[in-house]
Amino acid sequence: MLIGCAICLSLAGCGGANSSHSHDNTIVGEVRVYKGDYPIQVVCTTGQIADAVRQVGGKHIQVTALMGPGVDPHLYRALPMDINALKAADLIFFNGMHLEGRMADVLVGMARGRPTFAVTEKLQADGDPRLREPPDFEGHYDPHVWHDVKLWSDCVRYVAEQLAAFDPSNAGSYRQSTDAYVAELAKLHAETLEQIKTIPKSRRVMVTAHDAFGYFGLAYGIDVYGLKGISTDDEVSLGRTEEIVKMLVKRKIPAVFVESAVAPRIVEALIEPCKDQGHDVEIGGELYADALGPVGSDATTYIGMISANVRTVVNALRVTPEATN
Repeated sequence: MLIGCAICLSLAGCGGANSSHSHDNTIVGEVRVYKGDYPIQVVCTTGQIADAVRQVGGKHIQVTALMGPGVDPHLYRALPMDINALKAADLIFFNGMHLEGRMADVLVGMARGRPTFAVTEKLQADGDPRLREPPDFEGHYDPHVWHDVKLWSDCVRYVAEQLAAFDPSNAGSYRQSTDAYVAELAKLHAETLEQIKTIPKSRRVMVTAHDAFGYFGLAYGIDVYGLKGISTDDEVSLGRTEEIVKMLVKRKIPAVFVESAVAPRIVEALIEPCKDQGHDVEIGGELYADALGPVGSDATTYIGMISANVRTVVNALRVTPEATN
């Protein structure tokens, strides 16, 4: 039995039939049903993908994540040890949509010999209307889909489909664990909605180092401003800084947020200009934008990461219960 292995190098830009994107750069290979020893060796690029695969695969798989806490996937280049891990993998999962752009050639090469999947592949192939296409990202989709828990749930189900096709003898187990995990994610989504509602409407504003939280803003009703664009490789323009300072002062937003994988000085540079205009703004805390948290933190899992981000934002922006909208 053969299954198709599509590495949608959204790294090169792909999307649904109804969008301006194309699948011209998709590589299709043939992968036989798994007949090796267990656990199946799965390599993932980011921590959030690795966590999803662990939740789905359970005891049948062993997962290696290439990018650890505090690692910026936009700038990451594969190390020799990463190449070895990828070569030894039975399955590879990556995010796609240009998130791992500097690993594009490596992932293309790996796809020729083993099943290699972008977890966002189905979202792109369907032209999912929830996908963002920021004008400053050269016509490509915003890759930070994990910040919308419902979107991420769909990515988790796609992972389960690929594992079940590759290892049909354990397909029932994969689907059962996926159903249980997606139920947890539905609860997380509902809790996030309720928590954000505790912030007065006028204060529902997140200012961060780069435009990583667009999906979060759309899903949970909060305005998001990034000093940089979708990629951390972008430069911060003077015009953008002035625009955000003006907004902070006008709306009297009390806090801005640094990111775990981006130098804090980028956001800290907003404090003095705001003060010069008579408005005090402080650092509201650190958010996990592109990577999970370190060992010992509350953000070592995907659910923990989202929950930690929500607590940080709510604690910084919420006022006393007596405050009104």
